[in-house]
Amino acid sequence: MSVEIALRAARVRYGPLEALHGLDLPVPAGTVTVLLGRNGAGRTTALRALAGTVRLSAGRVLWRGVDVTRLSPHERARRGLCFVPDLRAVYDGLTVAENLALSSPGPASPGPASPTPYPELVPLLSRTAGTLSGGERRMLALSRALAAPARVVLVDEPSLGLAPAVAARTYRLLAELAVRDGAAVVLAEQHVPDALPPGSLVHELRRGSLAWSGEPAELA
Repeated sequence: MSVEIALRAARVRYGPLEALHGLDLPVPAGTVTVLLGRNGAGRTTALRALAGTVRLSAGRVLWRGVDVTRLSPHERARRGLCFVPDLRAVYDGLTVAENLALSSPGPASPGPASPTPYPELVPLLSRTAGTLSGGERRMLALSRALAAPARVVLVDEPSLGLAPAVAARTYRLLAELAVRDGAAVVLAEQHVPDALPPGSLVHELRRGSLAWSGEPAELA
């Protein structure tokens, strides 16, 4: 199992508070990795550190062994990293169709294929994203991760605002990115999702440090 991206002795500070305390976090390719923990445990900060949206006060980010700590978020995105935050993940002033077009890997192809893995959004293509419900906005944000080919996919709270059936479908789609496409998929969660694919990993964070690592079955 090869490591796609990793935090090495990563420290992140927000003013006087340190959110990550020398965290080592390897993320394998072709695997779903779950960052587990309560609010304030450091899950979101770990995702932001990998994405480059927060700066490390110490430590490194390695991508296939190459130090990318100083690369900006947009440079990491160009290299194949997709980050879906829990908030402000869509462009409110653009329509649903325009938001989807921004994440499209190429020109739209003619035909009956849906522009999104969520059929629920198709009747809303002409609506501006700012008028959507929380669940609809979440589906729109997740469409970006599911539509664009990426080597690293980071999603903070994937099921936020989703109905249970839609959340279950979302986890299946994210698992396919790892199993079928070989992406390194990292999910920040408060609870372990059901039906993770074989080989998935769980890292429990507490107060910015790694408290436990293992497979989902070991938590039962």
